[in-house]
Amino acid sequence: MEKIIENLKFDDKGLIPAVVQDWKDNVVLMVAYMNKESVKRTFETKKATFWSRSRQSFWVKGESSGNIQEVKEFYYDCDADCILLKVNQIGGAACHTGHRSCFFTRVTSNRDTEIIGEELFDPDKVYKK
Repeated sequence: MEKIIENLKFDDKGLIPAVVQDWKDNVVLMVAYMNKESVKRTFETKKATFWSRSRQSFWVKGESSGNIQEVKEFYYDCDADCILLKVNQIGGAACHTGHRSCFFTRVTSNRDTEIIGEELFDPDKVYKK
C-alpha cells in the first residue's frame, strides 16, 4: 500500500481527485478528494474515505446517510494524478441531494438544463437539517 501511495501525485495541498464509479454498471457517481491518509484508510477499511476541503476533515462516504461505498477496485490514471474507485453503492444514492449520482443535471442540445433521475431519499430527513 505504501508503494502505491508514493506513486500517486498529490497537488500542492496534498490532494488528489477521486472519481467514484458504480462497479456494476459504470455510472459515474461522484468526484471527491483524497489525501495520503484517506487513501490509506480506504485500503484498510474497503470503505471510500475522503478529505473534505470545506470541513478540513476526513469523511467516510455514507457515515451520515447510510449510503456507504464499498470499494471493489482501485485504479489510478497514467499520470498518477487522479484516482478511480469502483464501488458497490450500498443504499442506492451517492449524492447528498438524494440522487443516485451527483451528475443528475444534463445540459440539452439547446443549452437548457434538465434533471434526470429521481431523489432516492429526502436529504432534510437524512441529514436532519
